[in-house]
Amino acid sequence: MINQEVKDQAIALCQKLVQQQSYSGHEDGVAKVLEETYKANGFDSVHIDKFGNIIGCIKGKRPGKKILFDGHMDTVPVTNEKEWIYPPFAAEIHDGKIYGRGTTDMKGAIAAYTTAAIAFAKDTNKDFAGEIYVDGVVHEECFEGVGSRSISAYVKPDIVVIGEASQCNLKVGQRGRAEIVVETFGKPCHSANPEKGINAVYKMARVIEAIRTIVPPEHPILGKGILELVDVKSAPYPGASVVPEYCRATYDRRLLVGETKESVLAPIVALMDKLMAEDPELKVKVSYAVGKEKCYTGETIEGERFFPGWLFDKDAEFVQAVKKELNERGYNPEITQYNFCTNGSHYAGEAGIQTFGLGPSRENLAHTVSEYVEVDSLAKVTDCYYGVLKALMK
Repeated sequence: MINQEVKDQAIALCQKLVQQQSYSGHEDGVAKVLEETYKANGFDSVHIDKFGNIIGCIKGKRPGKKILFDGHMDTVPVTNEKEWIYPPFAAEIHDGKIYGRGTTDMKGAIAAYTTAAIAFAKDTNKDFAGEIYVDGVVHEECFEGVGSRSISAYVKPDIVVIGEASQCNLKVGQRGRAEIVVETFGKPCHSANPEKGINAVYKMARVIEAIRTIVPPEHPILGKGILELVDVKSAPYPGASVVPEYCRATYDRRLLVGETKESVLAPIVALMDKLMAEDPELKVKVSYAVGKEKCYTGETIEGERFFPGWLFDKDAEFVQAVKKELNERGYNPEITQYNFCTNGSHYAGEAGIQTFGLGPSRENLAHTVSEYVEVDSLAKVTDCYYGVLKALMK
């Protein structure tokens, strides 16, 4: 078990990270704290890529696997500080809890695995097999996995540990998600003479009803591949005295393992083709939403909003090796799946890298008012991360 000094280091680093406001695109303060921490603790290399992702590396004295601990530096905004019990960027400790935006999602985990890596390297005098990588990722709250692509290209990890909240349980999969955009195109005219135009919203109404007949697939472990309408917009807006010429509907689609960009759109496209054959005035386009965000480095990061699902077998060797070590350290983690999307969509879903999740705190504390992480949970997960290194760096 790690000692009190290491636990205190994890707590202190968590507080430092939370005290740096880091909304998406403004993660530079957190990156600076991590860079200083890496350099002060003998990391063999520190790399900041063009998007602002930061990666620290500790090399063992013997060859072995590359293990990457992954966590995002950005947080969702605080909409009203007055609603918070304690200041959202003060990282105050009250009743055994560190309060602040990002404590659960997910600066607590970043602090914990960084501290665990430092302690493990110190205790072993770097006499271990392999290389330890810890990172801080940008723009995860905007699109999961896109920022991680350049990290895996740089590190080429053998195993990835996602630090998202799991109450110290092991997560071996998740549904992915996609944002599907359906557009209808009409013909504008004065609303006093609607017969002279084509109302794109009326056309969309028929399209929406048709899409409701599509039944997405199900998976015995991950559950339903949901297809849900989340917004509808028309143009021009406001549309006083004008028949709308354009309408856009956005769907949230939860993705299961094995689904591809093509296979997910196929039933929608086929249905739209059928509708257009029946109605010569109907013009529909189906595509994925594209995200484009500015990074604190000045670079632009972008990608289609398609983030694959992934799932590994509970009995996979790397999962069982970690579970065995955690059991020996006095923990009894469940092996389950995340209910939300993570950077694992890239590492496991796109790149096929062995991946599992392990983090402090509870999933339902993310993005909440008066967000917190329990000090005890932070200490436990730091010890668990140490155990992961012990299990895998042989």
